[in-house]
Amino acid sequence: QVQLVESGGGSVQAGGSLRLSCAASGYTYSMYSMGWFRQAPGKEREGVASLSTGGGTTYYADSVKGRFTISRDNAKNTLYLQMNSLKPEDTARYYCAKGRDTTCLARPVDYDYWGQGTQVTVSS
Repeated sequence: QVQLVESGGGSVQAGGSLRLSCAASGYTYSMYSMGWFRQAPGKEREGVASLSTGGGTTYYADSVKGRFTISRDNAKNTLYLQMNSLKPEDTARYYCAKGRDTTCLARPVDYDYWGQGTQVTVSS
């Protein structure tokens, strides 16, 4: 069955960096888009970044543009999110998700499988 396992979260000070990873299994990873989402307490889940099957098309939320970079390694079935210049407002639980098809999309409804998430906490 499809499994997505995130890692790399933690606690950092503002201005710091983290790299999240998401190991995928149970399906043909290279044939589907992937995305990162986050959810803070009391807030809706929001799209952070996503990319198409080959990585040629990307989407970033305005709040993370220029600071976060999404990438994928289709040989390793792994999705990454490099997060630089972290801010306290980036504090949330981060989830990776498998897209329903090949295109790069930002809405949670466009994704059909989700990992359990990894916590990112940024202190000021």
